Order: sequence, then C-alpha cells, then structure tokens
Amino acid sequence: MATQNRQGSDIATLMTNKSFIRGELEKRRGLLYRLAYSWCHNAALADDLVQDTMVKALKNARQLKNTAAIKGWLSKILANCWYDHLRRTREMVDLDNLPYEETSSESDEHEQQDIVSRVRAMIATLPVRQRQVITLVDLAGFSYVEISDILDIPVGTVMSRISRARNVLRAKLADYDPRHDILSAKIRRIK
Repeated sequence: MATQNRQGSDIATLMTNKSFIRGELEKRRGLLYRLAYSWCHNAALADDLVQDTMVKALKNARQLKNTAAIKGWLSKILANCWYDHLRRTREMVDLDNLPYEETSSESDEHEQQDIVSRVRAMIATLPVRQRQVITLVDLAGFSYVEISDILDIPVGTVMSRISRARNVLRAKLADYDPRHDILSAKIRRIK
C-alpha cells in the first residue's frame, strides 16, 4: 500500500513538474533562442537547438529538483544540445579556436544601432567558448557561478574566458571608435 501511495505521489509530482516546465518553456523560449542564435548565428539551427532543449526538458522533468533554478537548468540543457551538435558536425575541433564568419553590418541611420550591430558582429568573431560565456553573462544575466554550473567548468575558467573575450572586444572597439573607453565601459560587467 505504501509503495502504491509513493508511486502515485511520484506520478503526481512528475505531472506537476511537466506542467510547470511547459509553462516555463513557453516563457523562456525567446531567451533560449537568443542564446542559441548568439552561439551559432544560424536561425534554423538555433530553432533546432531550442526544440531539442524543450524535448529533453520535458523528457527529464523529474531531474528538476529546484523549480527556482529552471533558467539555469534549461540553459544547461541548451549548452549540452549545442555541444552535441558540434560533436556530430565536426571532427576533433578545438572550440576555443573555432572561427566564425562575421555577419555583415547593415547601414543604419542611428549611431546606437550601428554600435549594437558592430558589437554583435565582433562577438560573432569570438571563439565559441568565449562567445558562449559572454552571452550567458551579458545576454542572459547569469552569474559566474551559474555559468560554471551550466557549462560544467570551474568559475576561474569562466572568469578567464570573460576576461579574454572582453579584452578582444575592447581592442576591436578601440579600432572602431576613438571614444572606445566609453564604449568598452558599456560592455564591462562584474558579477
């Protein structure tokens, strides 16, 4: 009898978790897509990665123990889907040295939009792992500790990748605009 009650409770918890996760997936789909797109710069692939993330999240709803940590949990699943894709499509590639094609920046009448476009293009040129960490900090707003957990790397590695990425961006911004000190201050965030 106790076993039946526990099984019934487990099923109820799982169903509640799946309902909760479905709602959260609807709310966070945009963020997941922006992260995926910032990593791969391919709309179709970003959609596929988000779809894979959603399927895996629903399938593994039982693994979510702390519902307050859903944002990090979903981002970790997305990062794993991204790594799975890279493993399937590339043979023995060092992710830190993986180049990415620069996106062409459209002319814009507003200086702010031009800066945003250039910064995005500059971020796209970063090695994959640096691009991944900087977007998790600056786009998704995760702390270094959360990123460490999401990517399964030490906090020190997160900090060094952020530092390297920001130094590259700072140098590129200096080439773009002599007012680079103002611009680089905008991308600097300490967590």
